[in-house]
Amino acid sequence: MKTIDYYYSCHSVFAYFGAWRLEEIAAEKGAQIVHRPFDLDPVMQAAGSQPFAERSKAHRAYFFGREIARWAEYRDLPIIGRRPVHHDNPLAPGNGIIIAAQRAGEDAGALSSAILQAHWRDDADMADPATLTALANGCGMPGDTLMAEALSDTVQAEHAENTRSAIAAGLFGSPTYFVDGDMFYGQDRLELVARALDAPFAR
Repeated sequence: MKTIDYYYSCHSVFAYFGAWRLEEIAAEKGAQIVHRPFDLDPVMQAAGSQPFAERSKAHRAYFFGREIARWAEYRDLPIIGRRPVHHDNPLAPGNGIIIAAQRAGEDAGALSSAILQAHWRDDADMADPATLTALANGCGMPGDTLMAEALSDTVQAEHAENTRSAIAAGLFGSPTYFVDGDMFYGQDRLELVARALDAPFAR
């Protein structure tokens, strides 16, 4: 079975836009998605990217304004239309509960999509344990159990390893997908991901 290694953070708007299309592609191609949530800031720093606040007004207006509005319309997904209040909160709890779900054999894709949508549609805090527990319960999962595991040493060690792996692979940001070691950055590359599952691109 082909696999898609899916690197992203639980607060990434472009991961949100691509979440359902990624699941569709995996189902169409008979591929397995391996969720690898990571801590975004160290990865961005290693890639040499400017912090959000230091980017030009034009850059922010386009990539974090117009592009978001266009993709929300194209993917037919609801969005609050501004930067979420809790966007800069720690990623460890939200990323951790996705990792815990995957380790437990639960539907990590469903939980991940629920967290991303709650953040960008409802301004939910992906660092709040009660919110994450409720979202997991809403997906038919044992929220209390998964939340307890989310911040465990074992799960957070995997979170740290995902971050190290992302840096070592030279990721530029979230989301990034790998098929047979070939990197595809951005949810706007998902059709290329689908193509790569059928046949590898020439290198």
